[in-house]
Amino acid sequence: MSDTTVSIQGDQILINGRPTYEGRHWKDQKIQGLLFNSRMANAIADDENPSTRGVWAYRDGPWDANRNTREFCEALPEYRAHGLLGVCLNLQGGSPHGYSQIQPWTISAFEADGTLKAAWAERLRRVLEVTDRLGMVVVLGLFYGPATRHLADEQAVRRAVDQSVDWLVTQGARNMLLEIGNEIDHTVYHHRIIEAPRCHELIEQAQRRSEGRLDTPAGRLLVGASLLKPRTDAHNIIGASDFLLPHGNHVNGLAGREQSNPDGIRLQLLRLRNSPAYRGQPIFYNEDDHFDFEHEDNHLLAAVEGYAGWGYFDYRRSREKLEDGFQSLPVDWRIGSARKKAFFGKLKEITGGAA
Repeated sequence: MSDTTVSIQGDQILINGRPTYEGRHWKDQKIQGLLFNSRMANAIADDENPSTRGVWAYRDGPWDANRNTREFCEALPEYRAHGLLGVCLNLQGGSPHGYSQIQPWTISAFEADGTLKAAWAERLRRVLEVTDRLGMVVVLGLFYGPATRHLADEQAVRRAVDQSVDWLVTQGARNMLLEIGNEIDHTVYHHRIIEAPRCHELIEQAQRRSEGRLDTPAGRLLVGASLLKPRTDAHNIIGASDFLLPHGNHVNGLAGREQSNPDGIRLQLLRLRNSPAYRGQPIFYNEDDHFDFEHEDNHLLAAVEGYAGWGYFDYRRSREKLEDGFQSLPVDWRIGSARKKAFFGKLKEITGGAA
């Protein structure tokens, strides 16, 4: 890896020493330094459960993890041309059904003892190679709540962190931001060390493990963890993290999940910045399934107003077509649905696209 280096300066994200979207403003809002991204959690995923693997079959053939990653990589230049600079993956994937209480599939890059699986690492290598060439950032999550049941114990969790960090620095992955866990203040984790009260231990472990091993301004991996809600019990995470990852998909209006609440996004950002542990780090959402891109106010615009990047989270709803959703397997990675077109169209308007 040699083309793209991500770094942080104050509350801005930099790529190759220059702020993202340098000099860009949109409707009097500063865009420079933000990271717009999309949740692509299953871009390198595979399912080892033979009882569920068949559910992800393509229209023209069986499920194929390598095909999934290849088609994702082929779509990356189009995303980049619309102004997308970040893609968010996870080494334990994400629910292919969006929200599902029962998750019987076996989607995890780690053996029970925390060893990193070679096939997953190879698919990740391909993604890092293409994003590096395109000047894009990979936000790589290590743990996804329900999938942590596949890890035997706390020692396995710590080994998974070490193995991931060692592999990344060996690859010279300089276009990487590391997310220890997805929504660590959720109640779905099987090991307490990943949960919010203790996750700072893993953030600091990854920072120490990579210290002095990368040719970047920080000299190490930049590390954080994503949160459902910024609350008082998250000050340890805010203090330990190099960047902050709030989520907007649980910021709902009175009518529930389908109802947007842009003022809730504004309140989230105020709470984060008012935390005694906040020291001016960049903030960007890397998961939000509230859209309304055609409206004068929505979650994306509220984030921009609050000087935070925003992340598009799209899964296939009931009765929707293959073209819908970036998380539901199998994935059609093209910008082919009305929802995807609306997001990427608004993103290009805000960012000015590839330029």
